[in-house]
Amino acid sequence: MDRTDALRDLLEGIRAGTIDVDKGMSQLRDLPYLEMGHTRFDMHRKLRNGFPEVVYGAGKTPEQVAEIFTRLRGLSHVLATRVSPEMAEHVLASCPEATYNPLGRTLTMLHGELTFKPGEIGIITAGTSDLPVAEEARVTCEMLGSRAWVISDVGVAGVHRLFDRLDELRKARVLIVVAGMEGALTSVVGGLVSQPLIAVPTSVGYGANFAGLSALLGMLTSCASGVTVVNIDNGFGAACAACRINNLFAE
Repeated sequence: MDRTDALRDLLEGIRAGTIDVDKGMSQLRDLPYLEMGHTRFDMHRKLRNGFPEVVYGAGKTPEQVAEIFTRLRGLSHVLATRVSPEMAEHVLASCPEATYNPLGRTLTMLHGELTFKPGEIGIITAGTSDLPVAEEARVTCEMLGSRAWVISDVGVAGVHRLFDRLDELRKARVLIVVAGMEGALTSVVGGLVSQPLIAVPTSVGYGANFAGLSALLGMLTSCASGVTVVNIDNGFGAACAACRINNLFAE
């Protein structure tokens, strides 16, 4: 049960008389946000925009992230992105029920079972080197309630590999295309499918790709119409956008 369900149960209990007003006020005190000194974790974000707050690990200390996970244990699902192995080890010492994904650099902790909206999100990578960004997107999609799968290494240097998977791609409600180098896979996929397409440029490539800038510019100037582009290496942002779209279908 997440905080949205807890708030609903609280209001129902007050209405039914099984929870008195003073006890209800006590429970409401910590609902808007959880005060930790270094962090004020937003507990009402899901009520406002449909998604809970996510922990951005980079720049935080292992101790800070461990406290966030410890304080949220038993309250809601927790997702942290950009988590180093050292940070994950520190958090897992306090919360062994958490799960670290070293490829996607995500750390998750569940409160009960995940529930999924209908529909699936397909994630495509141009190369194997793009998998860390794709895996961040996949884990984020699932933590936000949309099933997701990854098809990797189908870039334009061997475009026949993509054509072999078109039937699978066309079954997804939303597609995320992850590519580095010149980012050409976005235009190819955008010309072959009708689904909403979110492009993620990655920093994969040799020096002249300017740490992903060439892929970003290539995707922004794609000749395929209707392509949406997020920032370099932002698998998390692409997943959030894809889940918003999938949620509209579900509703």
